[in-house]
Amino acid sequence: MRGIDELAMVDDPAWPELQGIFRASSVPVQVLPGDVDEGRRCLVQMQVSARSALGALALHSGGLLVDDGWVRVFGGGSGSAAGGRLPSLGQVNRFPTDFAPGRHPATGLVVGHDVLGGVFALNGGDPAAAGRPGAPGQMTYFAPDTLAWEAMEMGHSGWVSWLLSGRLETFYDGLRWPGWREEASALDLGQGVSVYPFLWSQEAHADLAATSRRPVPMREVLGAAADFARQMGPADPGFLGDA
Repeated sequence: MRGIDELAMVDDPAWPELQGIFRASSVPVQVLPGDVDEGRRCLVQMQVSARSALGALALHSGGLLVDDGWVRVFGGGSGSAAGGRLPSLGQVNRFPTDFAPGRHPATGLVVGHDVLGGVFALNGGDPAAAGRPGAPGQMTYFAPDTLAWEAMEMGHSGWVSWLLSGRLETFYDGLRWPGWREEASALDLGQGVSVYPFLWSQEAHADLAATSRRPVPMREVLGAAADFARQMGPADPGFLGDA
């Protein structure tokens, strides 16, 4: 086990580079203030250093709100704030209070959610055993419109850069309706968007703008997606993170 000083006090931290990416991005991004103690706890449990984007986000931020909150990137947890709070990497992944080797979901690490119940996760040591595509340590996405995991063929730091590159518009083609930005930005951090008819239905695929949408607790959005995936999708999606 590496202690917090070894993990946090590094010669080449990733945070300055990340700050440069945030400033240069044309995509709206809000860096939430973090909970220092919770961020340090996450760092120790993950055993990653501040040299990585994953460690830097945990140590120096409460997380990111990308594209007016459409995507939430988890960090050290935002504490209490107007509009609710964003959970930390540790809370989303059910880390124990005290360090426990290897104690996070065996299928991987949930690092982000979108407001529709899409889940961004880093693959664990044996993604095939969990029914997920892609290589260990690579990003995957659980798509609420197909109820399946998709390989993203990039690591975590590449994913953070990708989120801010302007390519989300293409990635979410067919999943954004007129006025989506206003609806996403109005959500509390503990809420997502419930869509009916459901995103995976023929009706939603044919005319997403005609669907009915309302804000609900994010845990309900994730729970419904998991239930439908088990009943109708290609496989049980496994752990989608706590919200």
